Amino acid sequence: MARRRFFVSEVRNGAAEIAGEEARHLARVLRVEVGQRYEISDNSRAWLAEVTEVRKDWVRFSMLEELAAAIGRTPIVLIAALIKFDRFEWIVEKATELGVSRIVPVESERSETGLLAAAQKRVERWRRIARESSQQSRRDRLPEIDEPRKLRGLELEGQKFRLEEQGGSLLREAVPGCGQVAVLVGPEGGWTDGERERLDASGWSRASLGPMILRAETAAIAAVAVLRQATLEIDPEHEPPRPPSA
Repeated sequence: MARRRFFVSEVRNGAAEIAGEEARHLARVLRVEVGQRYEISDNSRAWLAEVTEVRKDWVRFSMLEELAAAIGRTPIVLIAALIKFDRFEWIVEKATELGVSRIVPVESERSETGLLAAAQKRVERWRRIARESSQQSRRDRLPEIDEPRKLRGLELEGQKFRLEEQGGSLLREAVPGCGQVAVLVGPEGGWTDGERERLDASGWSRASLGPMILRAETAAIAAVAVLRQATLEIDPEHEPPRPPSA
């Protein structure tokens, strides 16, 4: 059975601490004990660690050895049009499990009225969901969750694809090489003609997931899965793990 992974603010002198609600969960629910081993990440590198001290709201770990990176190094950015929040939360959870490096919530012209304003209050919840999913999937780093914004004026570097129901290459055949890759997923109802013109002018290539018409949340997760597989195939070999910092 795979060991559970937890994120900490820092690893210093070969040790790390978890405090607050997460420590209480460890102590009361998981009933951690001195000598048990877990995986710890400082949002950059991951270690096998041993519990050295447990209190009701504080757990201390000692780093034993650094672990190899869990996913490829090619950053995948998901730009997702805002949809109903229960479905958007599902996007955050599953995209995190699949290794996306950044999620950008955007308001498109066909997004429901009021979602952008309401989404401002949801960002911290989305970040908690991403943290829990990162621990469950044993990621080395947490994904960035941007503040919600309007689609107009969005600028990104690297390869950029937008999903279209018709036209464009299949996404799995479109990724040409290494470097950051971004995929833009629209709302129910798709893009307006005006958005298509602006996206074309901004260098967003059209791409398709095939002939089936997918719901927005399904398309987002399918696109990330396709890109993750494609980028793993072209990623260079991982660097060997380094020893814990002193």
